[in-house]
Amino acid sequence: MSVHVMRKSKFFAILAVLLAAFLLAGPVYGAGEPNRPDYHFTPNSSWMNDPNGMVYYAGEYHLFYQYNPDALVWGPMHWGHAVSADLVNWTELPIALYPDDVGNIFSGSAVIDWQNTAGFGTEAMVAIFTHEKNGRQMQSLAYSTDKGRTWTKYADNPVLPPPNNIRNFRDPKVFWYDDGSGFDHWIMLVSAGSMILIYNSPDLKTWTPTGGFGLGYGATCGVWETPDLFKLPVDGGPATKWALTVAIGGCAPAGGTGTQYFVGDFDGTKFVSDNPKETVLWADYGADFYAPQGWNEAPDGRHVWAGWMNNWSYGQDVPATTWRGSLTIPRELKLVTTPDGIRLAQQPIPELAQRRGEHWHWQDETIAPEKNLLDGITGDTFEILAEFEAPVDSPADRVGLRVRTSAADATIIGVTTKRPSLFVDRSKSGQVDFNADFPRVHVAPLTPVDGRVTLHIFVDRTSVEVFANGGQTVMTEQIFPAADDQGLVLFADGGEAKLISLDIYRMLSAAGAAAAPTEPTSSRSSLVIVAVILFLLLAAGAGIFLWRRR
Repeated sequence: MSVHVMRKSKFFAILAVLLAAFLLAGPVYGAGEPNRPDYHFTPNSSWMNDPNGMVYYAGEYHLFYQYNPDALVWGPMHWGHAVSADLVNWTELPIALYPDDVGNIFSGSAVIDWQNTAGFGTEAMVAIFTHEKNGRQMQSLAYSTDKGRTWTKYADNPVLPPPNNIRNFRDPKVFWYDDGSGFDHWIMLVSAGSMILIYNSPDLKTWTPTGGFGLGYGATCGVWETPDLFKLPVDGGPATKWALTVAIGGCAPAGGTGTQYFVGDFDGTKFVSDNPKETVLWADYGADFYAPQGWNEAPDGRHVWAGWMNNWSYGQDVPATTWRGSLTIPRELKLVTTPDGIRLAQQPIPELAQRRGEHWHWQDETIAPEKNLLDGITGDTFEILAEFEAPVDSPADRVGLRVRTSAADATIIGVTTKRPSLFVDRSKSGQVDFNADFPRVHVAPLTPVDGRVTLHIFVDRTSVEVFANGGQTVMTEQIFPAADDQGLVLFADGGEAKLISLDIYRMLSAAGAAAAPTEPTSSRSSLVIVAVILFLLLAAGAGIFLWRRR
């Protein structure tokens, strides 16, 4: 082989290595990815679904979640882990729980064992989760004595096998029950088909069944999952009631999966609903609120929860590059008295106000069909607080906002007046062709109060969350607009409407600056383009070099 040929071979070998490095390099994660939310939690990479193990300890809110680190779809489940001091700014930590010989790590909860009832250590953080192997589901334990940074699986797992070998037996929710009478113990709720089984334990290791709830109650057209049970004051007063929530695997108001709830009483052994069996109460009327869980030990006596912002009907199809799945904004829960009975209300946590930036305000304005009061305001992340007059005799048929708009696309959030309802129309919200179940109009019941409606809306790059009339009606929806769908429109259809007040805040990024542009800072396609250009430049240089050496 000649010297020239050897040099040429080495050159192209080096070039091939450089090209391969560029092609194999992963994309850079960050807020610049076009579909990554700015102020909702997402994993840095890979698939996430249900939130798990929600607990507050030593100044940190812990968020664990169903996680498949090896793909953008559901697979062998791990527990991912993140922490936050304020429920707004999150730090992702290493994976907490990995699959093992007993099985994959399905959903569950976490508690602080203040009295060391399990013997794992005073103030041990204990995770109670479902082990799954070959379809068999059983409940197991793991514990941490260093604020959740490292975990040890209990040697005698599982602690609760499935009764009668039933197939669906998962998602344990555990909390400490103490009614002040000395009847204190651990409670575990486990989903089992279309019902919830209830157990108690003195030590988290030995569990005794005390009953169940659900046969024939509420919506039963899908498997129940991820139960939660908590006590709340009614109307902020001394009277209390318990709320039992369950995710359901079908027939939700917007289609596919959703979350229903029951209001009643709990005595430490059994739950009794206040409502007839046929009463169905939905926590959210949008398409993308599933498997919510509340933080155990949350300070100030409040109950805060968040859910997986997705729907199993299309959850594995939504546009994704390096990650798939996100958490809703955390919501504070309340029980309020309505003409129909005691109902659950959700309100965005006040901590989100730290993300407020540029502010616009209007008051006592007329919304005319041919005029947009918001002309000139553009962006992709907003908090919006609006109050409209919406009587049944209003000249306008519909009133509301169009967000993330362009000449072709818009997500429409509005109120109908003649037959009062709240709706979100995402049929032309951007990219909608990935699944036939996605581009739809979703509708929720809404009763104006004294002819007025309030809307509290959070718009992020790929979602809208709508809280109407103090959070008594809630809708959570994913959207996938183009990066340049940045318009904002206040509208009234069919006639004029009265705007009582409107406040719009541009949401800031975690760094305290305006949210970064939605143009991608890096992607696999851009790396390929760079690699090709580099290849052509180097090849051209090599050709010149070899030609000169002739």
